[in-house]
Amino acid sequence: MKQRSAYIMALPLYLFTLVFVLGPLLYMLVLSFLHREGSLGIALEFTLRNYRRIAIPEYAATFFDSLKLALICTALVTAFGYPFGYFMAKLSPHWRGRVMLILIIPFWTSSLMRLYGWIIVFRSNGTLDKILMALGLISSPLRLLYSYPAVVTGMIYVLLPFMIYSVFVSVEKMDWSLVEAARTLGASASRAFLTVTLPLTMPGLFSGVVLSFIPSMGFFFIADILGGNKVVLVGNLIQEQLMQGHDWPFAAALSVVLMALTSCFIYLYRVLGRLCGGSGELEGLV
Repeated sequence: MKQRSAYIMALPLYLFTLVFVLGPLLYMLVLSFLHREGSLGIALEFTLRNYRRIAIPEYAATFFDSLKLALICTALVTAFGYPFGYFMAKLSPHWRGRVMLILIIPFWTSSLMRLYGWIIVFRSNGTLDKILMALGLISSPLRLLYSYPAVVTGMIYVLLPFMIYSVFVSVEKMDWSLVEAARTLGASASRAFLTVTLPLTMPGLFSGVVLSFIPSMGFFFIADILGGNKVVLVGNLIQEQLMQGHDWPFAAALSVVLMALTSCFIYLYRVLGRLCGGSGELEGLV
């Protein structure tokens, strides 16, 4: 009786997943094997033409650029986020709460509004230029707006809290007696970190990498706002096919390939999580 009640309670969740998750994914997959007919029509005829178009150098280069940007942003987010999360976990409860509040406050406003704030910083004769010229570091405006560094900075700004909190949770749950034992046995601080702390916090690090890499493949609005038309990602290409080209089947094919790439990355994350002695912080989600 209890098992039957549990199934009944879970039925709305299953129906929601079927209608709003599996249904759209299946529709997108089927649509990717069709082709456009006329200006807005879709021909119900199986074809692989959409996937062959992705191999065209122009579109393949867009995938490569998106992957390269995601890797660069993930590497920089890891370089900044891991030390921040590590030392935040070692703060006293009083200061830890203050730092966490500082990180949470930006989420109280729209990410679009926060990105438009970066336009004020990066534009010619903007905040950054005035500070650098006042310090005598530059003599003319840098013109960073609508450039690759501006897009990378925007990506890091949006994704950094996810890495910090992932590492923070992992470090906070760590058994520090193991580090003390390593130091007692003669290990230096750096050796104890590399052999004890880093392996124990690896699940949190992997979680932060996943939470940084996957969104950075699809944050096309950041490239739109801070990169203009100089930085084109797969998300920008999909939006262009939907809004301007009205080629829904090709946009679906692009989405399927992008989803396949991110799924491969999640699978790699799970494999590495098992090799490191745990399934990772995101095992329940992926």
